[in-house]
Amino acid sequence: MTVTGLAAANHPRPGTEGNGLTENESATLWSHDADDYTNDSTYSQHYGEHRTALQQLANGTDITFTRPPKTAATWTKHDFRDLHASGPETSRYPENADLEDGALIADAHATIFATQPSTRAHLASGETRTYLAPDGTLRGLVDYRVRYPSTSTDWSLTEHQISRVWLTQDGDTIASSTGTQTPTLDYQLQNDRTTTLTLHATIEVRIEQTTTVNGNTVSTTTETDSITVTDSLSGSVYNLAAYPYYATYPNGDAGVAILQSRPWQGYTLTENGSARVRGVWRFYTARHTGWDTLVTSTRDGETRTQSDAIPVSVHAYPSRIGPVAEPVRTGPEIVETWGINRSSPASTLGEDVHIDVVNGSYQTTYGVAVRADDVDRQALHVAGIVRGVNATIFQPQAGSTRHLRQSTLTATVLSQNVSAATIRLELRDNQTGAPIDLSQEQRGRPLAQSSAGYIAIGDQHVETNRSGVAVVTLTQPGIYTAQYQPESWLGANPAYVRTQASVRWHPLGTLSGWFNLVFTTGWKLLPFVVMFYAGQRLLRMFGLDRFQNHD
Repeated sequence: MTVTGLAAANHPRPGTEGNGLTENESATLWSHDADDYTNDSTYSQHYGEHRTALQQLANGTDITFTRPPKTAATWTKHDFRDLHASGPETSRYPENADLEDGALIADAHATIFATQPSTRAHLASGETRTYLAPDGTLRGLVDYRVRYPSTSTDWSLTEHQISRVWLTQDGDTIASSTGTQTPTLDYQLQNDRTTTLTLHATIEVRIEQTTTVNGNTVSTTTETDSITVTDSLSGSVYNLAAYPYYATYPNGDAGVAILQSRPWQGYTLTENGSARVRGVWRFYTARHTGWDTLVTSTRDGETRTQSDAIPVSVHAYPSRIGPVAEPVRTGPEIVETWGINRSSPASTLGEDVHIDVVNGSYQTTYGVAVRADDVDRQALHVAGIVRGVNATIFQPQAGSTRHLRQSTLTATVLSQNVSAATIRLELRDNQTGAPIDLSQEQRGRPLAQSSAGYIAIGDQHVETNRSGVAVVTLTQPGIYTAQYQPESWLGANPAYVRTQASVRWHPLGTLSGWFNLVFTTGWKLLPFVVMFYAGQRLLRMFGLDRFQNHD
């Protein structure tokens, strides 16, 4: 309902309908509502009841989720029961319906109400995509009205029906139903690529005109009409297949990395789900605004009313929070993420959506690698951004686990003066003593296309040569920590863990530095010495120095 004078906005007030949800669950659905907060006192005066804390929060902002919620599908399934078609003289349709007319049929349409489970992903500026679960349900509305050839002649409606309703995927029929104006079609999609679902309905009408003379039938005229109406939805069939890669750290920790070519939610590392990692994607729910208003059409004109049935969809978006591992302090550590850089999709969200979407470019986190105390490979669970769609996990062959090595990094001051120091960095394999070469010509092609290894010191990234040595110049005194950031273990062979070394440089660490300090200090103090000496001479010239020596 629409509440005049309050900011409750364009959706049913929570708790006013039997929609299969609790009041708190209903309150989280409406990310397209106007978030103009109404305090509880005003709300109570208007409705004679109080709201829960979550209802009050949802009145002032939008609620987001870490996984695709079931609430949207539950609401839509129950609310669909309130969608009623009209009689043969009236057609009802949403404002965005694609209407068709025939000889005897007017304002005919077949409009998709919802397809679930599905998720509308906001991928980049100007780019969204609907991901469809392979097994789902489509709901729709089919309606029409009968019009007669002439209003001056008596015609009677002898038959009208929706003779067939069916659903196609790229032209192939995948579900059908007997004629109904509110079809519910369960489907199974046949591929994992971009696809088009089309709802079809065939409408048939038969009318008669009977001519009588002196009570006797002279002639009967029959006219028929048939029309097929459609509505289509483009999307991608959302199937996931996970190929994990494993590693063992020198201290016994376990590493696991999973990569996908499309958005996905994250994975759990333990059977009870206590240790998990999530990528950049978060979720919110919002009504389909195209169903806010229904048009009722008759031969006398059109009227508009607020719809009694409102479909709600799940939306996925890249969050400013970014990838997260849980538990936060004692759980797994995210060691690397992969993906492509994309622009913020904030412009695709529509009006009155207030969520923590990324402001600028973001990384899609198609791949996430973690380090944990232990990984239960049999319990590994990979979840997608479409509710209920989890990945089929293909375990690697036995013996394919990568064993990471330790390395040794040393940092030594080769030379220094008052303005700079030259530092020698040397990186070697801790097991074999062989030098570790990080130069471009020795760089491999990582499986995940991650960056090559390097040593960071100060604000510089340097690479060792074939001898495992790099030389760097520092111009600011201080204590420096050189850290070896290895290439991802997915592509490196052998693969290493991080290590570091410290080095100190200060100009006073050399004899020339001390000499320069004394010289510089003396030079800066010289004017004060000259002034002091001149003052003493003036005191003596005027005989004033005796007052300084007087007891």
